[in-house]
Amino acid sequence: MDLKSKLSDGSYKLTGQRQAVLDILLANSGQHLSADEVHKRLGEKGNSIGIATVYRTLALLEKLKLIRRINLDDGCTRYQVHEDDHKHEHHHMICQRCGKVEDFPDDMLDELEIRVLEQYGFIVQDHRVKLYGLCRDCAGKKE
Repeated sequence: MDLKSKLSDGSYKLTGQRQAVLDILLANSGQHLSADEVHKRLGEKGNSIGIATVYRTLALLEKLKLIRRINLDDGCTRYQVHEDDHKHEHHHMICQRCGKVEDFPDDMLDELEIRVLEQYGFIVQDHRVKLYGLCRDCAGKKE
C-alpha cells in the first residue's frame, strides 16, 4: 500500500507516526482494531505515539480511503485496511456469546441489487451486512 503517494496527492507529509499506524493495521489486516488497540500495539513495538495522534492518523487514513471505519454495534469504532478490489465492504458474523467477529467476503446481494435497480431505479453503491448468532465454538457448547 503506497501511503507516501496517497499522502502527497492530498498535500500531506509522510511521517513516521503515520507509517507506524498504517503498518500496525497492515500487520493485523484480518482483524478489526480500535484506536486503543492500535495504540497498545504501537506501544508493544516500542513506539511512543500518543493516543490523540493515533486518532488523528486514523481519521486521515480513512479520509484517504486507505482504511475503513467499521461499526459492529458494540459501542466501539474499529478500523480495517481498505481493499481496493472489493466493490462493497465485506460482511461480518458476530457471535452474541463470545463477541468473536469473523469476516465473510461472499457478496450474496448482487442479485438483490439488480432487482432494486430494475424495480425502483435505485443504484446501490454500498451495503453492510452483519449477521448475529453463535460462532462454531459457542454453538457446540452448552450454556
